[in-house]
Amino acid sequence: MSVRRFKVSNNNKAVQVLASSTVSFTICFAIWMMFAVLGIPIKKMLGLNETEFGLLAAMPVLSGSLVRVPLGIWCDRYGGRIVFFLLMLATVPAIYLVGLATQFWQFLVLGLFIGLAGGSFSVGTPYVARWFSRERRGLAMGIFGAGNSGSALTKFVAPAIIAAWGWQALPTVYAVTMLVTALLFWVFSATDPSHQSGASVPLSEQLKVLKDRRVWRYCQYYSVVFGGYVGLALWMTKYYVGEYGFDLRLAALLAACFSLPGGVLRALGGWISDRYGAYKVTWWVMWVCWVCFFLLSYPPTAMIVKTTHGDVHLQLALTPWMFTALLFVVGTAMAIGKASVFKFIGDDFSDNIGAVSGVVGLAGGLGGFVLPILFGALLDLTGVRSSAFMLLYGTVCVSLVWMHYSFRPTAAEQPQPLAGAVPA
Repeated sequence: MSVRRFKVSNNNKAVQVLASSTVSFTICFAIWMMFAVLGIPIKKMLGLNETEFGLLAAMPVLSGSLVRVPLGIWCDRYGGRIVFFLLMLATVPAIYLVGLATQFWQFLVLGLFIGLAGGSFSVGTPYVARWFSRERRGLAMGIFGAGNSGSALTKFVAPAIIAAWGWQALPTVYAVTMLVTALLFWVFSATDPSHQSGASVPLSEQLKVLKDRRVWRYCQYYSVVFGGYVGLALWMTKYYVGEYGFDLRLAALLAACFSLPGGVLRALGGWISDRYGAYKVTWWVMWVCWVCFFLLSYPPTAMIVKTTHGDVHLQLALTPWMFTALLFVVGTAMAIGKASVFKFIGDDFSDNIGAVSGVVGLAGGLGGFVLPILFGALLDLTGVRSSAFMLLYGTVCVSLVWMHYSFRPTAAEQPQPLAGAVPA
C-alpha cells in the first residue's frame, strides 16, 4: 500500500511540475517574442529600415540562444526548479525599462537582457523530462514545448494593449506578468535531488557531448524547425502589414494562425514521435515544409501570354487566405518537428539531457536570430517580400539532402507494431 501511495504521489508531482513549467514557459516565450508586435510602433517612431527592424526583433533571440548551453548544464548540476525561478526574476527589470527607452541602442541592449527568457526552454526541458518514464517522455516534453504558443499569446494580447494605452504600457504589463508567474511557479513546482545528474560531474565531462556526431545532426534539424519558427513568428505580423496593408490587430491575428499551431501542436508531435519514431516523423516534416515554402516563395507576378487569339493577361498571387492556410500547415509541421527532434535527444542522451538540449537549443535559437535579419536585408536589397520564403526553401532543400546522406534510422527508431499484431 505504501509503495502504491508513493507512486501516486510521485505521479501527482510530475503532473504538477509539468503544468507549472508549461505555463511559465508560455509566458517566457510570449515575452521573448514581444518585439514581433512591439517593434512595429518602435520602427515607426525611430524611422528604422527593414534590416534594423529585423535586428531589433531578433536581439532577444541572440541572448536567449547563447545562454541555453550554460543554463542546460546548470539545470543538470543544481536542479531545474531554482534555475528556472531565478531566470524569470532576472528578466523583470529589463522588461519594465523597455517602456522608458527612447533610442535604438537602448532597445537593443534591453532586448539582450529580455532574451534570457528564451533560455527557459533548455531549463524546463530536462527539468520536466526527468519526472517521466522513457515511454511518456516524448509526450511530456511535447506538452511542455507547447509553451511556444506564447508567441501567439503575444499576438493576441499585445495589439489590444498597445491600441488601448500605447506601446509604452506593454512592457509594464509584461514585467508584472513575469514577476507573478515566477512566484506562482515556485509555489506549485517541486524538487527531486536525484534529478541533479550532473551535480558531481565536471564541466569538461558534460561538454564531451559536443564530440558526438548525433548532437550536431540534431542541431541541424532543430535550426530548421525551431529557427524557422522563431524567425517567421517575429516577421509575419510585419509581413501582413506590408504585403496586404492590414492594420496591426488583424495582421497579428492572422500571424497567430502560424504561431498558435506551431506551439500548441508540439504535444501532438511528442505523441506521434513516441508512436512512429523520431526519424520518420522528422523526415516527413521536412518534406511538408519544402512543399509549402516552394508555394510561399512565388512573388505576386503579372504575365502576358501570347496566344493565337491575342494576349492573355495573367495575375499570379497568393490571396491572404491562401497565404494564411499555407502558414498554418507550416506551423503545424514545425510543431511536430520540434517535438520529434527532442524525442531523439530524450532517447539518446537521457543522462545528459540538459547539456545536449542546451547545445541543440542554441543552434535553433541562432537560426531564429539570423533569419529576421536576413529577411530584412533581402527585402532591402530586392524589394520582394517573399524573398524570406525563398531563403527558407533553400535551407530546407539543403537540410533534406544532408539528412538523407548523414542518417539512417536504427531498429530502435522504427515504428513499433500495434499490440496484438501478428508479424508478417
